[in-house]
Amino acid sequence: MSSEQTQALRKFLVVVDDSPECRVATYFASRRANHTGGVVTLLYVIAPPDFQHWQGVGEVMRDEAREEAERVLYEMAQEVCALSGRLAELVVREGQTREQIQQSIIEDPNIQIVVLGAAPGKGGPGPLINAIAMGGFAEDFGAPPVPLTIVPGSLTRAQIDDLT
Repeated sequence: MSSEQTQALRKFLVVVDDSPECRVATYFASRRANHTGGVVTLLYVIAPPDFQHWQGVGEVMRDEAREEAERVLYEMAQEVCALSGRLAELVVREGQTREQIQQSIIEDPNIQIVVLGAAPGKGGPGPLINAIAMGGFAEDFGAPPVPLTIVPGSLTRAQIDDLT
């Protein structure tokens, strides 16, 4: 597939971490991509290290966080490929998650849907979903409006298959 064809595909941006609800969101996005001919973009955001006393320690922390990000992304990418029939795009960014989502949308106009997994239970849907609900979304930073799909982390694969 040429780069022009890849660029024209609808992209589902999934914010990745190592949580169970993220896996549910990734499954949902992969199934939707499969049914619509789209591509899944997996975004892992590394929080900047809080420890700034010694530059060397901060660099080691950053390297370890990047290694963990790559491990999680590659694991998720294998599942995305198996489910959607296409290679996932892998993106690692450093910063605040909400701002990095917005920057991704600004930089890639083919991102048409953001998919987040909501944590089940009494603790609430998760800090990212709470932050987005309280503070708006893409338009705050000049990003074009993009639909946000919040997938309940308690959905089973069979339930998602019925939805997609």
